[in-house]
Amino acid sequence: MTIGDSVGQKNALYINKVGQGSRWKNCLSRLQAACLTALFLVSASFFAACSESDGDDSYEYADWQSKNEAYFSNIYNQAKADKTGKWKILTNWSVNDAVAKDVDHIVVEVLRSGTGSGCPLFTDSVRVHYRGQLIPTAQHPKGGIFDTSYSGELDVATAVPVKFAVSNVRDGFSTALQNMHIGDYWRVYMPYQLGYGAATQTTIPAYSMLIFNIYLDSYYHPGKVVPEWKAKETGWVEE
Repeated sequence: MTIGDSVGQKNALYINKVGQGSRWKNCLSRLQAACLTALFLVSASFFAACSESDGDDSYEYADWQSKNEAYFSNIYNQAKADKTGKWKILTNWSVNDAVAKDVDHIVVEVLRSGTGSGCPLFTDSVRVHYRGQLIPTAQHPKGGIFDTSYSGELDVATAVPVKFAVSNVRDGFSTALQNMHIGDYWRVYMPYQLGYGAATQTTIPAYSMLIFNIYLDSYYHPGKVVPEWKAKETGWVEE
């Protein structure tokens, strides 16, 4: 082998290595480009989904008034057709039955019946456990919770009830309380007319039908000293 042959072989080997390196670089570049494209598409779809749901109230609450009206109408008709005694339709406490329309009523689903005999009056105060939520949506298939006095499932043995005047809550809630006996546990459906109407609250859109789970723990009449929870002072009606 001559020096020239040796040099030629080395040059050929070098060129071959350079060619292979170039091909590897091209493959790597194409792979990186494909990965970046895939990442971009995934990211774009993720942010698009977020913009249509989590951060876009107009999407979540589209046609909200008509949806709430239809939902209450369905519940109202279901209660009217009920023969089991598990449903009640109660007229707003401030409206005469003779002129009451459908939306002047609340619908009650009796979850558990208490043993008390009396009911709170409009001038009374109560201790209750409650949870309020909206009608189901795509993001909240069980209905978004906007307020609650307890966490998880209600356990009346450990949960601490809240107290307030019957006259200080919305008409729908007040109507329910004035028909409850101690120990009653109800799910109450209130048309938006007996809730917050066309007004938007912090976490409640306008025209929202309100759904409350309410447990009546006790109540007291005007002029009585309100005892602390579990205190032994008299005044609370606890049958």
